[in-house]
Amino acid sequence: MIVFGILTIFPALVALAAVSDLLTMKIPNWLNLLLVAGFIIAAAFAGLSLAEWGLHGLACAVVFVVCFTMFVLGWMGGGDAKLASAIALWLGWTPVLLAFAFWTAVYGAVLTAFILIFRRAIPVLPGPFGRMGWLLRLHDQKTGIPYGIALAAAALQVFPRSVWFALLGSG
Repeated sequence: MIVFGILTIFPALVALAAVSDLLTMKIPNWLNLLLVAGFIIAAAFAGLSLAEWGLHGLACAVVFVVCFTMFVLGWMGGGDAKLASAIALWLGWTPVLLAFAFWTAVYGAVLTAFILIFRRAIPVLPGPFGRMGWLLRLHDQKTGIPYGIALAAAALQVFPRSVWFALLGSG
């Protein structure tokens, strides 16, 4: 039962972050804190060594520095930077982290292109769509891109290749 909990908490929270970003253009801090707390609990139950804890922390720190720099430059939202860091904590300093970065870039480019085309191709949202707050925010040229969607899609894609499945499958 513990294995099931560990293998579902990460995908559930990451998916919730994507939905939150889509609907509100925000990723709440409590959600990122739950991801960190979930990692701590999962790592304790999985019996990660001190070195493994360090490599997961290193991944989180490196991603945070890179994403915080992107935030300061105005290229990324703060919630996205924190979400990417929390995801990196779960993935650790492994090849899966590199795959996560690659797929985040791919999904982010597709998402950005789609939203920019959507904003230009439909100058005014028709009928009832024009009254949906989340869709109006998504359509607004002055708002950003809900990059949490790309982060979540990439994280969910690479998670089955993470150490969690190997560690918990052998236990």
